[in-house]
Amino acid sequence: MSASCCEEISFDGDSIRYKRALWTVIAINAVMFFVEISASFVSGSQALQADALDFLADSVTYTVTILVVGKSLKARANAALFKGASLAFMGLGVLVSTVYHLLNGGVPGAEVMGVTAGLALAANLASVIVLIKFRDGDSNVRSVWICTRNDALGNIAVLFAAWGVWEIDSALPDLIVAGFMASLFLYGSVQIVRHALRDREAGVLATGSASTC
Repeated sequence: MSASCCEEISFDGDSIRYKRALWTVIAINAVMFFVEISASFVSGSQALQADALDFLADSVTYTVTILVVGKSLKARANAALFKGASLAFMGLGVLVSTVYHLLNGGVPGAEVMGVTAGLALAANLASVIVLIKFRDGDSNVRSVWICTRNDALGNIAVLFAAWGVWEIDSALPDLIVAGFMASLFLYGSVQIVRHALRDREAGVLATGSASTC
């Protein structure tokens, strides 16, 4: 029998260490969502609001990741597709909100933005450290790493936005960064969906050939 019939699949997240890492990151994201969403209302920052929504989305999607660990490749790929679609929806929502505030918004509070973005960056760097050993795997595992990596990049961008708002006393840097983060969400969504579709196709093929393996 050919060795290619039942090829070794990539890491699917089915380990106690990975689940513990995910629960740790879920807790970090949940706490930071409440911190940042509160700060976004106080400061009027769209960039902070976008980042807060990202923390919330990560808490939900990482929980989904844990729920499908150990399931079939097709089920894990479908979960990743859900994450990719959610990320795209969030990105489009942030873009619409950014355009609205570009036309109607005031100048956000740079001090609150800076302090909160600093806390968020520290939280996401902690998450990166927790998950860096699990950055490779199937689409479900890979999507977690992509989201976490993008979060850290987004926090750095928010720090630059806070500096720009303080420097020129204008909402434009905040809105530019919010738009950048929305684009980052959409790009991440494309990466996740592409990988998930490949895994989904492989899962269907594996199901069809299971009896011969």
